[in-house]
Amino acid sequence: MAARRQTLGGLGCDKARPITLEVARDSTQGTFLPILMGNHMSDDKTPGKNTPSGNAPSANTPSLRPGGGFLLENTGTAVILTPEMLSDEQRLMRETADDFMRREVEPRTAEIEDKRPGVMREILGKAGQVGLLGHDIPEQYGGLGGDKTSSSLIFESASRLGSFAVSYGAHVGIGTMPIVLFGTPEQRQRYLPDLASGAKIAAYALTEPGSGSDALAAKTRAVLSADGQSWKLSGTKQFITNAGFADLFTVFAKVDGEKFTAFLVERGAPGLTIGPEEHKLGIRGSSTCALYLEDCTIPLDNVLGVIGQGHKIAFNILNIGRWKLGVGSTGGAKYCLEIGVKYARERKQFGKAICEFDLIRKKIGDIAMQTFVSESMAFRTAGLLDARTGLIDPNDPAAQKKEIDALEEHSIEASIIKVFGSEMLFWAADETLQIFGGAGYITDYPIERVSRDARINRIFEGTNEINRLLVPGTILKRAMQGRLGLMAFVGQVLAELADPTKIDRVVAGGPLGLERQKCDFAKRAVAYAASLAAQKYMQQISDKQELLGVLADAMIATYAMDSAITRSLQLVTAQGEEKSRIPLAMTQLYVAQAYEKVFDSLREMLMWISQDDEWGREIRDINNYYSLWRVNTFSLRRKIALHTIDAGGYAL
Repeated sequence: MAARRQTLGGLGCDKARPITLEVARDSTQGTFLPILMGNHMSDDKTPGKNTPSGNAPSANTPSLRPGGGFLLENTGTAVILTPEMLSDEQRLMRETADDFMRREVEPRTAEIEDKRPGVMREILGKAGQVGLLGHDIPEQYGGLGGDKTSSSLIFESASRLGSFAVSYGAHVGIGTMPIVLFGTPEQRQRYLPDLASGAKIAAYALTEPGSGSDALAAKTRAVLSADGQSWKLSGTKQFITNAGFADLFTVFAKVDGEKFTAFLVERGAPGLTIGPEEHKLGIRGSSTCALYLEDCTIPLDNVLGVIGQGHKIAFNILNIGRWKLGVGSTGGAKYCLEIGVKYARERKQFGKAICEFDLIRKKIGDIAMQTFVSESMAFRTAGLLDARTGLIDPNDPAAQKKEIDALEEHSIEASIIKVFGSEMLFWAADETLQIFGGAGYITDYPIERVSRDARINRIFEGTNEINRLLVPGTILKRAMQGRLGLMAFVGQVLAELADPTKIDRVVAGGPLGLERQKCDFAKRAVAYAASLAAQKYMQQISDKQELLGVLADAMIATYAMDSAITRSLQLVTAQGEEKSRIPLAMTQLYVAQAYEKVFDSLREMLMWISQDDEWGREIRDINNYYSLWRVNTFSLRRKIALHTIDAGGYAL
């Protein structure tokens, strides 16, 4: 087909019509070029141009890439952080966290789940004593000033028990990081040492009865006192984690009912009342209460950040929470495999262990594969954050702002790993419960608790629906800002589709050659479909949530495929193909499944937006990037399952 030329003013184009993409109230507005022509990528930057699979990246320093850049680059060409690249110091940090969980947390599971008064607070205090609360706090304020990778390792360990993980994460993440990133030197000195040691516990109060995902619709008000010496806050916050015992709250309110602002509110502040504990489906051992503020009086200097810019704090802190939640979901899936495989090896039916039955092995193989993919994405994202924040001098007066910018840069990846990880864990817990059969429904077995605990993750830190809108919305916005080279990529795709003989269909040799081609083709199809949707709906695209959801799922699958492929290629380079056979099998199995889902969903989306034969041609266009090559998923899954069963759980 001939490429259409319809572009936006100000970008070397001939038709000026702006497109506004308002994705959600906890995102920002942006615009996207519908059909993007000109300035095609050079060959060395063109996604999908088949280079020999043997030319895998060497496993050294992770590449510094822009947020969302995975969509535009050749699959397997970036160097990403993987678990195999951990330093001795990082491994020691993980061992410390694992030991703490087994020694101090898991033996007290029953007390925690019963919400025994003082128990969670006591355990968090012990975590502070061994340095697990202050890892992300700068050294000058009593913390370790550690890297993002080690921080994620700690949280992965904590996720063996959902109630503890939620309490721990609320303190070290959304509770403490607002002060680390936005606090004045005086505020940091006043609060951070106690938060690092566990002498004080933090909480984050954003949600209200009438404002959840629409955070900026908050009704809580803040006004100056009559003498101008203090602030008075009035309103209600709900579902506040750690509220039952927290000492310090980051509370969001609107100054004079208009300027959305963050405030630091201590537990003893006059006019602050803590509501009763909520009774929850899962994470029952974590504290969840409402806050009632009735002319709650706090000092004048307890404004956090800038008046009227509380949204910058709220949304950047949520990026941290989303990334950590994805990491924690990976840890939870590993725990599911650990207990599921143990039970399957011990439980006998029809004269043999149930792990010998094919349908049980299928579940184990699929859970192990999905865990591998999630882990690959989680480490890759941590590596991106470390590569960017590692360039920041902590003594730079602008260090806080630069770290905020670094976190914002990878908000796309944070949302991706949050959605993928939370849905993967819920599915893995359900499949593991099925392995347990009737026993899994009984509270004597841990999978009953894990299944209930896993449900909240799709709601926490912005619902998965909101995050699905954020992924394509942010990518399209950055394309228009010139921060992401999506425009040139779509132009290159259109040039190929104008003459499909230019599409290189030769599968490269070496490991994962077919998988690399499939991922590269998926990237082309996703970018092409996004451009067609933007062209058709223009300013109304923000109302097409189902469409944006399809694009999000396709982008998430693409990041997952790319991460698994790249990790496996790095393993082959480091240790050879034979020693990498299980990661290779996991990658082949995932790509075989994800690739089909991407193309099926994009075809469905294009059928939905098609209204005549002209649009119908676009469905045939993406089929130019669809490969008919198949792999034997049965044998791949069997190989993975047997390895996992022999190892007693996830073992890579």
